[in-house]
Amino acid sequence: MVIPSLQPAYAASLVEVTNFGDNPGGMRMYVYVPDARPANPAIVVAMHGCGGSGPAFYSGSEFASLADRYGFVVIYPTATQQAGFGNCFDTWSDTAKRHGGGSDPVSLVSMINYVSRQYGGDLNRVYATGSSSGGMMTNHMLAVYPEVFKAGAAFMGVPFNCFAGAADYPPGRSQCTGGNMNRTPQQWGDAVRQAYPGYSGPRPKLQVWHGTNDTLVPYQLLQESIEQWTNVFGLSQTPTSTDTPQTNWNRRRWTSNGNVLLEAYSIQGAGHSLPSGGMAAAAIQFFGLTSPSPTTPAPTTPGPTTPAPTTPAPTTPAPTTPAPTTPPPGSGACRVTVAVNAWNNGLTADITITNTGGSAVNGWSLAFTLPGGQAITSGWNATYAPSSGQVTARNVAYNAAIPVNGSVSVGFQATHTGNNGKPSAFALNGAACTVA
Repeated sequence: MVIPSLQPAYAASLVEVTNFGDNPGGMRMYVYVPDARPANPAIVVAMHGCGGSGPAFYSGSEFASLADRYGFVVIYPTATQQAGFGNCFDTWSDTAKRHGGGSDPVSLVSMINYVSRQYGGDLNRVYATGSSSGGMMTNHMLAVYPEVFKAGAAFMGVPFNCFAGAADYPPGRSQCTGGNMNRTPQQWGDAVRQAYPGYSGPRPKLQVWHGTNDTLVPYQLLQESIEQWTNVFGLSQTPTSTDTPQTNWNRRRWTSNGNVLLEAYSIQGAGHSLPSGGMAAAAIQFFGLTSPSPTTPAPTTPGPTTPAPTTPAPTTPAPTTPAPTTPPPGSGACRVTVAVNAWNNGLTADITITNTGGSAVNGWSLAFTLPGGQAITSGWNATYAPSSGQVTARNVAYNAAIPVNGSVSVGFQATHTGNNGKPSAFALNGAACTVA
């Protein structure tokens, strides 16, 4: 799959927007507006996983660099709902499951309307995407607000209405993600239709992605999502076509009158670590945003904004070989924050690395010690080896640079045998880091 490069990268930055409108979900809004864009740019809502944030998803995914290239605006919301797991998008409450009901869906629609007012965003070209909890919310928003979105791309998500209330959340203790969810296509489709009774307009097309070795959100839920949306679209369960667009990417497509309405990607051997390796670019192509469009530098009329955390913009996707490292920044020249969310015999850890030294880092490795009994099963935004004991995380191509006072966010999923503590003894390029 070849994604043409149409625009050079510019030096736009992520900003936080306050007072963007009705916000019953208590969310925070961050927006990335490329310097070169058409008068009425498309809008992409890019949503993080549980325990994440808008700025972390901005720095840890490729959507901002793709926005520079193709001239669309990206909204990076930060969820604040806890549900025992930390910063998860509300896909469980009855209020969130109804069109116009409230909670996070209403807050997201307010963000979209703000971008339309403030930056001329095209309300006929609005798209949703996200990873894990954000992937779940992608399915959710397309069900609850079908008139708002033209398409979605859900990474490691679940079908709409998979969670039966807050008691069935978070994923680590859920019937939905515990392997016990097996409804009929009709039941899944009815759930979507009941979210907005009487709606008879067009349904947004959808792209769904899942790793075959995902243990946090089981791979079998990809099939349940397929059953849901083929029923909503009135399509057969049998795909129109199958192919392998890249090594280990198995794609199934369902079409109607020559138009692709549903794509399902099975990523062989991948765990809970999507998107990666050009998947974001494939999503943007699915949205139809890689076609040439005239983009010229446009002045912005800022709304009420505050500077976002100084996380670096991601660079153009490239093979994930570690870049050459710079000399160690020196003892005390790095700071690490760690957040762990644990359940039964598993956990996820989100790690933020901040360069507190006097010079930029170009290529990095972060060494740390896992507590006894823990073993990494998958990770994101870095490569990890070995899986237990003394572990080294190395940068991937798009986050090799850490400017002075800049940060990168990485993370991993692990199993444990009772000790669900945080990793310790961090060192960046050989220099010990302080732990916040």
